[in-house]
Amino acid sequence: MAKTCRCVVFDCDGVLVDSVSSWKTLHDGFGTDNSTNLTRFIEGEITDVEFMRSDIAMWKEIQNPIHKDELFRMYSGIVLMNGARETIQQLQDEGVYVAIVSAGVDLFVSSIAAMLKVDDWIANGFKFDDDGYLTDDGVCRLHASGKGDVITRLMDMHGFDADEIVSVGDSEMDLSMMIEGSHFIGFNPSRESSLNAFTKAGIPIVTQKDLSMILEHIQLPSGEGN
Repeated sequence: MAKTCRCVVFDCDGVLVDSVSSWKTLHDGFGTDNSTNLTRFIEGEITDVEFMRSDIAMWKEIQNPIHKDELFRMYSGIVLMNGARETIQQLQDEGVYVAIVSAGVDLFVSSIAAMLKVDDWIANGFKFDDDGYLTDDGVCRLHASGKGDVITRLMDMHGFDADEIVSVGDSEMDLSMMIEGSHFIGFNPSRESSLNAFTKAGIPIVTQKDLSMILEHIQLPSGEGN
């Protein structure tokens, strides 16, 4: 990468944490299966909002009402990806701006953002009533296949050039973060279709579940990295 990196943007699920999806974690907790709707979502047959509503409806068929605390407890067993804490720390020590852009659950992503002390984060999530119980609608702050809009906003807010930004994701939908002129690293591909998409895009791919290995592909201010 020719230009020094000033900003690294991470997806959360499967990248910063060793978990495929913060949505799937909740499905596992309730014993529900959204694989059919996941396929429809990936293929563009249903929207982000429709996907979230279908998830919530499934859970409420099992248990209703559902309190925020119960959802949060379902995330208790999830651990950080190997090398995540050290990688974020090294980037920030170099003065690199670190953000999380996730279509995952804000309830979970916010805790990871606080744990890693990142500079900014955004995620989708839920609406709760005044007593903390889950309503029927989700909150769509970004589209899973439209993360590039968030990257563009970061550029405008902080004065980054596109080629000073590196995005890191594990799925083909994360490739939307690779706006023109910027860089992308495929990490821990979540499915075969993701690996195929990364290969077709001609971007660096790290298959080992060690986040520190992405540093080999980033030009840091100190001159370390690629």
